[in-house]
Amino acid sequence: MPSSALGRAIDRARIDERCRVTDRLNARHGRLYFGVQALMGLVWWIAVFTVPLVRELTLGSLDAVVVAALDIPLFVIASALAAVGVRGAVWVAVPWTVLVTIGMVAFATLTGEAGWGALLMIGSAVGSVAAGLLVVLGRLPAEWIIRGPFAFRLAPAGRPSDHVRRTGLQIVLFWGLFLVVFPLVIAFLEHRWQVDVDVDVPIVIPILGAVILVAASALGIWSAITMSALGEGTPLPSATARRLVIAGPYRFVRNPMAVAGIVQGAAVGLMLGSWLVVVYAIAGSFVWNELVRPIEEADLEERFGVEYVQYRDRVACWVPRFRRA
Repeated sequence: MPSSALGRAIDRARIDERCRVTDRLNARHGRLYFGVQALMGLVWWIAVFTVPLVRELTLGSLDAVVVAALDIPLFVIASALAAVGVRGAVWVAVPWTVLVTIGMVAFATLTGEAGWGALLMIGSAVGSVAAGLLVVLGRLPAEWIIRGPFAFRLAPAGRPSDHVRRTGLQIVLFWGLFLVVFPLVIAFLEHRWQVDVDVDVPIVIPILGAVILVAASALGIWSAITMSALGEGTPLPSATARRLVIAGPYRFVRNPMAVAGIVQGAAVGLMLGSWLVVVYAIAGSFVWNELVRPIEEADLEERFGVEYVQYRDRVACWVPRFRRA
């Protein structure tokens, strides 16, 4: 085998090893999800034809009979078949769910109707794709996250100022995208779809959000500068630190930048008065903790060995451990 091919094979084996945390979910969990989805879909369709408010909130002016004629066999029945082990039904239920989600999002955005239907379908699409992967592959392929530009690569050697500059550019780009653009789009859709909470938010809530945002941003900047200056790298996996960083905020939690980012997202939600933006931040924390963090920590253990293991055992991931004197 050529050396380059051997290297790729070794890298693939290491990636697979890092991602075994997802093995606790398997095809059985995927089938269970499809069973629940089939049951909930059936209950929802019964409610659509018996409760006018449900039909209005989830379908708007769409013809319920026409939609049901397609959705019951392709969503409800296909999900039920997938639940009992008919693998081919997965290839019906999942694409149909994604297609309907796209259609509902477009319909709700254009008309301002059926916003709750769009939200429900987004949740169903995410769940269906995950369940489909579990049924077909037997696991969630978390290694897909670290392909291409997000693959783990050491940062090129350079002066600390070079790494700090690159990190600063990353902060501008990612904070602008994840803390400005995405939340504004989500808040707009929340209002457009009429799923926002129609209550008077006390002025103290957005003020509190702003205070929390400043504090979390300070933590994020402190963490980023520490990582760049001492770790000789950037927070991105594609230019990851060359040295293990256990100083600064990393003395208290192992992932202060992740903590900062999640709190920032929730704070922006408070400032915008958007419950969906808060959910967006919480969902991001779940994805990072369950899929990204295990891969990142396995990479750190592989590169730094006992030094990282001792650090991991000593310092908590999310909440600082304060030892008693």
